[in-house]
Amino acid sequence: MDPDDLDFPTPDADVESIEPDELKARIDAGEDVTLLDTRMSSDYEEWRIDGENVESINVPYFHFLDEEIGDDILDRVPDDREVTVLCAKGGASEFVAGALADRRYDVNHLEDGMNGWARIYEAVEVTDYDGAGTLIQYQRPSSGCLGYLVYDGDEAAVIDPLRAFADRYLEDAEELGVELRYAFDTHIHADHISGVRELDDRGVEGVIPEAAVDRGVTYADELTTAADGDEFAVGDATIEAVYTPGHTTGMTSYLVGGDFLATGDGLFIESVARPDLEDGDDGAPEAARTLYESLQERVLTLPDETLVGGAHFSDAAVPADDGTYTAPIGDLEDRMEALSMDEESFVDLILSDMPPRPANYEEIIATNLGQETVDDEKAFTLELGPNNCAASQDSLAVE
Repeated sequence: MDPDDLDFPTPDADVESIEPDELKARIDAGEDVTLLDTRMSSDYEEWRIDGENVESINVPYFHFLDEEIGDDILDRVPDDREVTVLCAKGGASEFVAGALADRRYDVNHLEDGMNGWARIYEAVEVTDYDGAGTLIQYQRPSSGCLGYLVYDGDEAAVIDPLRAFADRYLEDAEELGVELRYAFDTHIHADHISGVRELDDRGVEGVIPEAAVDRGVTYADELTTAADGDEFAVGDATIEAVYTPGHTTGMTSYLVGGDFLATGDGLFIESVARPDLEDGDDGAPEAARTLYESLQERVLTLPDETLVGGAHFSDAAVPADDGTYTAPIGDLEDRMEALSMDEESFVDLILSDMPPRPANYEEIIATNLGQETVDDEKAFTLELGPNNCAASQDSLAVE
């Protein structure tokens, strides 16, 4: 049973809550933050709120259910500072925070728990972008998902939108006074539910890679498909499809304004794609060779000053001065050893230390192919947790 569905007794003490956005702002401001995460240890190990100024302590909620909480448990909770208690949805953490407040601990609890944390979605302008129009990077800190909005004149396009934030893109476009004309997917995602079809249903032209259709996309006839070299106009900005297979057979990057390459899951600023999510371990070596060719022949041949932005970032990624997870191709080539290796060394490195596959990735892929249907609540639940779409950062971390 989900602990947040349990009928917890009401503590005597009143407990204040903190909104996820406020907690994120405190962390970003460099404040020292102490978190008591009361989820099960397996969930905590899979994903949690981290940061250089974050102290995170995991004590599962059931340790606080007895009226007499053992000293060994209470001793694990700091009593000399404010502690924010959190859980999955906010129910268990409110109870635990109350139990601690009854014992005169300085505590609050995170509103809506990790589900609330997963609803944070920030928009940051890419100030180093020199192409036509303005480029925005969307950042979802809970999973490291990234998306992009480019607008020029009275038109806009979004790249790698998330279904959970379909309203957000339309609202942002309206606030900017532009029409959201296109919604692009770089590939069939394995870690989150795509928002392209949702936006297409609401009047935005959905675009998927032509090369992804044969993978089993059931709705291709309802959308526009983008082949290598196809161009789409957004005001005076041009979005060009650049076929870059490897992570998947259909992986397609988009060159925006001739200055920025949205690489999807092909290349990140701290790593490169993992090659095993489409055809498993057996297909990974060939996919890794294909990825090497795409990087060497389609990406690294672009001018060194071309900015790169992937569909994800990890804890190993260091943002640029403007706060976005972007970097010039030339800088990545200089810093990331994997980009200067020969093919066999590259393949060996990529396959040597693969992280766990994304949670629920098979069901997420089936949903993004249109082969399964899930409601909004299920879609949101499926994509909770880390994305894990990159090869191991331990072996590929930039110098």
